[in-house]
Amino acid sequence: MLKIAWSEKYAHALPDGHRFPMEKYTLLPEQLLYEGTVSEVNFFTPQSIDPQYIVNTHKETYWEKLVSLQLSKSEIRKTGFPLSRELVEREMHIMHGSVQCCLYALEYGVSMNIAGGTHHAFTDRGEGFCLLNDIAISANYLLAHQLAERILVVDLDVHQGNGTAEIFQHESRVFTFSMHGAHNYPMHKEKSDLDVDLPDQTDDATYLKLLDRHLKEILAKFQPDFIIFQSGVDVLATDKLGRMALSIEGCKQRDHLVLSVAKLNQIPLMACMGGGYSQRISHIVEAHANTFRIAQELYF
Repeated sequence: MLKIAWSEKYAHALPDGHRFPMEKYTLLPEQLLYEGTVSEVNFFTPQSIDPQYIVNTHKETYWEKLVSLQLSKSEIRKTGFPLSRELVEREMHIMHGSVQCCLYALEYGVSMNIAGGTHHAFTDRGEGFCLLNDIAISANYLLAHQLAERILVVDLDVHQGNGTAEIFQHESRVFTFSMHGAHNYPMHKEKSDLDVDLPDQTDDATYLKLLDRHLKEILAKFQPDFIIFQSGVDVLATDKLGRMALSIEGCKQRDHLVLSVAKLNQIPLMACMGGGYSQRISHIVEAHANTFRIAQELYF
């Protein structure tokens, strides 16, 4: 069974009118239910994660400042969000959702969080709409509980997974792979285990050829026993921030490639959604929905 993390907190932690497209967190599950891709039984509601798993990844001093709402104005500005108790609680539920999805992936082969993919959060700070790093917290949870030995992070958001790269820069059990816009945010890139810097207006064929080659090479050399997939859809040509030229069909083929490789090699996979900023919310929802449709098609 495809288990999906979703909570009402995902969509209701920011003031109305904030430019971050929070409505996708409500529209996406509604679309999946409406079309019959999933039913209510597929969803579970994450709780608030135990802080011990946060400080296993993030510096305790940063966590204490965050949870007590003591970030400086500069630190808050870098996150892109107005800081509030509700926002911190939302982040804690997202973190728990991704961790629980990892456990479901071990059981069913694949699991997905409607939110997550918060790859710009560093050990000691938040950036770019990310306060805590669910990818890193989930990977460290698996390692700490000896549920995985070699974890591959496949980050296909248009923005480099700089926070994830920084967190795991000295951790040989986690391989960070990021394909992203060379000239996009963040301007200063961290060093992943493999960075593929893409020029503006990269098209479907070029993108998919590069992804297929690099994935096969990484799997052959690193031999992961778990995959965390950041499946941001800001690679779309319609995205306001992305500067790529992928079609919705190309993005769908991207997700099919990643999920089919995991399925073929019997590697459990947890997918988190990442970014998406197209002018029309329908483009964002459709591209994200394809990830779930493909999982149902391949696994169930």
